[in-house]
Amino acid sequence: MVVNDSGPGARMAFGARPGAPAAPDPERAGLGSPARDALTNGDVVDLAAERRRSGVDQVLDALDAELVGLAPVKARIRQIAALLLVDSARTRFGLTTARPNLHMCFTGEPGTGKTTVALRMADLLKRLGYLERGHLVAVGREDLVGQYVGHTAPKTKEVLKRAMGGVLFIDEAYYLYRAENERDYGQESIEILLQVMENQRQDLVVILAGYKDRMDTFFQANPGMSSRIAHHIDFPGYTLEELEQIGTLMVAQAGYELSPAACATFREYLARRRQQPRFANARSVRNAVERARLRHASRLFDGSAALVSRGDLVRLEPEDFLASRVFQQPAEDAAATTPAPPTP
Repeated sequence: MVVNDSGPGARMAFGARPGAPAAPDPERAGLGSPARDALTNGDVVDLAAERRRSGVDQVLDALDAELVGLAPVKARIRQIAALLLVDSARTRFGLTTARPNLHMCFTGEPGTGKTTVALRMADLLKRLGYLERGHLVAVGREDLVGQYVGHTAPKTKEVLKRAMGGVLFIDEAYYLYRAENERDYGQESIEILLQVMENQRQDLVVILAGYKDRMDTFFQANPGMSSRIAHHIDFPGYTLEELEQIGTLMVAQAGYELSPAACATFREYLARRRQQPRFANARSVRNAVERARLRHASRLFDGSAALVSRGDLVRLEPEDFLASRVFQQPAEDAAATTPAPPTP
């Protein structure tokens, strides 16, 4: 289980920038509260000031800075932010505004930024007054489902307790349901989740994540869960150009740079790797950069030169990528290989 509450020692989701301390901000407190500064028909609301006051643009800007591409995803998050901010203004005029259903489903391939967006969504909802703590608890089946009678309910309830006031992110949520095993206890966890998602919507936002086709099958088998999800957001896979941009950013963030020749080699690496099995978008790019760093260090360590310059220490060369197994498979064979999801 991964819990992120922006406190000391908290583990950050992949691609996320360390956030500010979790101490309450009096300038933002209660933005979504109906009791704050009730207005009459003759009053006006400065939405631009409310937007600045909430700090939502900091979250939206962070998403733009952290994640390459994903324009449809970013647009949907911006729409949700706009709805919540306008709802806050409506409430101050006494206009009836039911609390929106904020449970979501993120679908897409691995490494497309789903966890990072969930982390930012938690921050956004806290800033707008819809969540008290704004932390993220990321779990999988093993965190929710027990292996014997009477074990599942306590596990699921403990996770829910930790997630209250924030976002519960359930990765590969379809593994909760195993129709082929009548003795499986996942259905018990699902029923508990359904009750909390319906009755405690003001205290918790649940985000389910996984491959789209598998999530569709999961919802068909669990219509009650499907009906409780208001926002279905699909995360597209990255293009080759976007993968190259992600890799270049990762290299720079690690304090390295690509030589001109290495740029071309790295692009060829990505073109081959994305056609091979178990490709995981940004995660695979990160792994490629880390392995290139290992080969770079070994090259300097085993080299004949006793003296190295700063440029030698920061510059990745083609040989730091060419040693990868990706280049051991002919390009035409790699292109003919159909990517497969990771084995559960």
